[in-house]
Amino acid sequence: MMLTIYGSPKSSAGRCFWCLEEAGVQYQAKSIDFRAGEHKSEAFLKINPNGKVPALTDGDFTIWESVAINNYIADAYKPELLGNTAQERGLVSQWCIWSVADLQVPMISAFIQLVFVPEPRRDAEVIAKAFEKIPPMLDSLEAELAGKEYLVGNRFTLADLNTEFVVGICDDIKFDLTAYSNINQWRERIAKRETTQRYKALCK
Repeated sequence: MMLTIYGSPKSSAGRCFWCLEEAGVQYQAKSIDFRAGEHKSEAFLKINPNGKVPALTDGDFTIWESVAINNYIADAYKPELLGNTAQERGLVSQWCIWSVADLQVPMISAFIQLVFVPEPRRDAEVIAKAFEKIPPMLDSLEAELAGKEYLVGNRFTLADLNTEFVVGICDDIKFDLTAYSNINQWRERIAKRETTQRYKALCK
């Protein structure tokens, strides 16, 4: 039975498309038309009762929430993405949670204002507060990557995938990363991966 991912690679579902490419599994994608109310349809609410994307089905199994979906994909199809020891798995989980619970919060606040809100109606205070919160968190990521190629076990894991997916929002909100040489080198390494390039091609 083929896996089905619901959502667009250009949305928060993107990290799931990327993970599927990393896992090397066959899958099909189904976009959900929000304007037509498809996310509130009886059929889709059986898949995700919250009416949100992404969601994933694997045969009779259904799971939603992008980080949980990635954990499942990795666990089922490429366990090394989760780490090879209890300590590695703990650290991978740590960075995945941090990326969405901490780093992503101000980035999304700024993203909404700068991408979705027309310029005359943007809240400059919201943007300024978001941009104040981002540097200390990037500083901790920069320090972690000192002398390392990847975040955990010095090889690519879900820690890198989920964290880089969030750091990538900096490109959309024009947040200057020039000062973060370790982060930039890490991003370049990740960008060169064939699987990353396959995922990026889906976003075009």
